[in-house]
Amino acid sequence: MSQSPTPTLTPLSLALGSIVVAIIGFALKYWAYSLTNSIGLYSDALESLVNLAAALAVVVAIWLGEKPADHNHQFGHHKAEYLSAVLEGVLICLAAITIFAEAWQAYLTPRALDIIPLGLGLNGLAGLLNAGWATLLVRKGRELRSPALTADGKHLYSDVISSAGVLAGVFFAGLTGLFWLDPLLAIFVGVSILYTGWGLIKSSLGGLMDEAIDGEELDTIRRIILKSGAGAIEAHDLRTRHAGRVSFIEFHLVVPSALRVDEAHDICDQIEIALHDALPYSQVTIHIEPENKAHAPHSDGSMVF
Repeated sequence: MSQSPTPTLTPLSLALGSIVVAIIGFALKYWAYSLTNSIGLYSDALESLVNLAAALAVVVAIWLGEKPADHNHQFGHHKAEYLSAVLEGVLICLAAITIFAEAWQAYLTPRALDIIPLGLGLNGLAGLLNAGWATLLVRKGRELRSPALTADGKHLYSDVISSAGVLAGVFFAGLTGLFWLDPLLAIFVGVSILYTGWGLIKSSLGGLMDEAIDGEELDTIRRIILKSGAGAIEAHDLRTRHAGRVSFIEFHLVVPSALRVDEAHDICDQIEIALHDALPYSQVTIHIEPENKAHAPHSDGSMVF
């Protein structure tokens, strides 16, 4: 009896799931605020609205990013995911500023809190939900090479941190009667959120500016070219960039002048297949050159960059 295939999580299905999680999280946190009268929990609920807006942006970005190349976008639409990640970073920073404003007002005029276990429990439940979903998003985002999903997961992690801090502040403020602890801790949490938002903006701008692939992956590319380029003399002028989940790899491959075109093409095929096996979303461009274009003599027959 054949078994039905296990459903595969796609970037778009995960992004849609983030919308559901954001709606549930907001409902739980706002309920918690209404029960406790805590400005910290109110700020936490406001951040959940940012989560919802960011999740909607991720859905649009991934939908655009997965569209095939066309005559106006011949290299695809992959960079749309970076635009989403930048937007998320901006939204995180705006959420932090909102928290600062609300917390400062509450600090100037402290108000009594209603420490109701149900309220604290609801906020904690929302935090656990976000933590679990954030872990899944970051893991799958890296597996699927989706900057938008990874950014959304990191965004949710910042929400988890703020939720934990606010929850602790509310609990201790109610326990000690020092109600100014509630907004004060919210301010410290806002600083953490602001730092996360700036990190997302910075990393996403790197992708938009055609930043090169990171050093570890670049070393892997070099090793694969050296290992799979038997018959070639030299590889040089290696250039890389990344756009969304796609890595673009370009280099010049020097081959013996006596080599036939089909033989040189076979060497290129070997290298491309090996690179695609290691980097499934890579796009490889190889420029063939005759041996008089080599940058250095190779008396031992080795191929170097």
